[in-house]
Amino acid sequence: MVEREPVTELGSFSSEGAVATKWAQAHDALRDAEVFWLSTVRPDGRPHVTPLLAVWLDGALYFCTGADERKAKNLEHNLHCVLTTGCNTLDGLDLVVEGDAVKVDEEPELRRVADTYETKYGKHLTSPEGTWFGLGDAIRDNTSLVFRVAPVTAFGFGKGEVYSQTRYRFG
Repeated sequence: MVEREPVTELGSFSSEGAVATKWAQAHDALRDAEVFWLSTVRPDGRPHVTPLLAVWLDGALYFCTGADERKAKNLEHNLHCVLTTGCNTLDGLDLVVEGDAVKVDEEPELRRVADTYETKYGKHLTSPEGTWFGLGDAIRDNTSLVFRVAPVTAFGFGKGEVYSQTRYRFG
């Protein structure tokens, strides 16, 4: 699948002399990030945020959850969500991806997602003492809910000597 190339704009909250972060750099950071934070909205309108593992595949972020978990219940009522990742320092690149979480249930796509998880997270998923042992199989046999979030808008926040705010529109 060919990934969409976003329109990139430097935001007004950038330092003087800052340049927009190229999508290629943001893309690679999304692909390589280990931990993401998912923000959803509870049925009563209150926000919910939780850390999770995610993979970048074919122009979208994928994550999984159990059917009884709060994030799954929230997404039943409101598919809008935000995934964030980055670094917990004043240097580096933080990323925010906005989109709708679409449930994935087609076997070929689930297989590719599971394979990508296992390649990215390795022993954490595949060894018997791994934290998420068996997750790849749970994804493949559709016993774990899998969601795809194709970005509608994303933001990159470059930090360091120069601060930049980059908007990526996937229109």
